[in-house]
Amino acid sequence: MEKERRDNHNLLALNMVASAHSRLANLQRHFQTSDNVGKDGLNGGNVKISPEVAEALSRGDAVVALESTIISHGMPYPQNLETAKELEAIVRNNGAVPATIAILDGIPCIGLTTKELERLANLGTKAQKTARRDIAYLVASRGNGATTVSATMFFASMETQGVTVAAYKTDQFPAFFTETSGCKVPCRVDSPEDCARLIDANLKLGLGTGILIAVPIPKEHAASGSLIESAIQKALQEARDKKVTGNAETPFLLARVNELTGGASLASNIALVKNNALVGAKIAVAHARMRQ
Repeated sequence: MEKERRDNHNLLALNMVASAHSRLANLQRHFQTSDNVGKDGLNGGNVKISPEVAEALSRGDAVVALESTIISHGMPYPQNLETAKELEAIVRNNGAVPATIAILDGIPCIGLTTKELERLANLGTKAQKTARRDIAYLVASRGNGATTVSATMFFASMETQGVTVAAYKTDQFPAFFTETSGCKVPCRVDSPEDCARLIDANLKLGLGTGILIAVPIPKEHAASGSLIESAIQKALQEARDKKVTGNAETPFLLARVNELTGGASLASNIALVKNNALVGAKIAVAHARMRQ
């Protein structure tokens, strides 16, 4: 029995090593580090990955992908830049490497420099709000784009079909500005380690799907939830009346709700994304430790 246990353990270790080599080979095929970019910005690759992120991935360290639409369309300047820097600092302070994702001059960038963050923050809504469907056009036209969740998930190689949905420390799926939405979730996770085990099981089974872990807004910032919810309903009606649709709808709603709440929604928005970064970093670190 002991020999069988050791053999199984060795087989699992070999499989994990093979998996790591596969990930590294995939990175080498598709990614180029930002200090190794040719005149076309790509140097034979499709995506520019920062040296910090590339090194972390090669070591199997924790990396947290961050969307960038919140910088361009979610907040006004300079709060957008301040928040972006604070999110990256939160991720670093909790043992992970941040990888803010955006498209600059037609080059998808995984991990932005301080200058690139500043550039995106100053571009604001001049940068295109980029979903997965928009990526090819922006690359072909050498445009600038801030990635939504769907585009960020694409670059983070997360499949969006058959996604496991779990909620963090709650049995209900949280709404944007409030802790609950009234919708129950099929899975509950109560710690970063729970989340890491869920992710690890998904990978070992080869399911090839992403996992959504919904994190509620911190309690102290959910107190104004009813006020914000009322403002949301009013803003939604205004959007319908003005026929604001498509990728223009969310920026319109965020700006209008912020006006109607006297800035309370922006403060709540900043608080919830900081908390997301914190929880995301803890999960990434727990998962990296589990795989080492």
